[in-house]
Amino acid sequence: MYRRIVLLLIASVWLVPCGVAKDKNKNRLPPYVLSAHTVAVIIDPSAGMSIDDPQANRVAQKDVEEALIKWGRLEPILSTSTADLIIVVRKGSGRMVNQTISDPRQNGRPGSIDQSGNSTSIGAQHGQQPGLAGDAGSGPGTGPGMGGGMGGPRPQTEIGEADDSFMVYEGGTENPLDHSPAWRYVARDGLLPHTVPAVAEFRKAISEAEKAAAKTP
Repeated sequence: MYRRIVLLLIASVWLVPCGVAKDKNKNRLPPYVLSAHTVAVIIDPSAGMSIDDPQANRVAQKDVEEALIKWGRLEPILSTSTADLIIVVRKGSGRMVNQTISDPRQNGRPGSIDQSGNSTSIGAQHGQQPGLAGDAGSGPGTGPGMGGGMGGPRPQTEIGEADDSFMVYEGGTENPLDHSPAWRYVARDGLLPHTVPAVAEFRKAISEAEKAAAKTP
């Protein structure tokens, strides 16, 4: 028994420094995030339309754009091909299994983004974003530029999408969503209207990354 306790104590001594090192690095952001000026906010191409709330993803998309405008650091634009960053949002259902309707036209928005006043308004683009015509609803890992037919609305079952998600990718690259996100936030009510905690956490991550960069010789 005594020997077992000693071994556990030794193991804990080795594990603690590793955990601290990991925490120090978890909020590091690539330089392209810190130097970005423009951002395109899109709905996850694999996300379906909720039967209970068909507009949930579009409302979350607009809420994120409004929060970004209030922040003032990043300018939301519609063109994913010219944006410095691409933010992919998905409204969670609160359930591990959810019946939705697959519709790739969710990202076909009319529009230009009017940033006057306290809210955004979208008003003359139609169809999919350039290079982002992923096959919506074809499952995890499906993203812009990954191919697949457009098709029409069809029922589907989404599994494991209970929480809201907010993913940040590098813009100006080929098939941007084929790469790992630079930053992600997945949480219940992460895209809650008005407060939009995901944007608040992203702001915090950028602030911390800039402070860390300033301390680096």
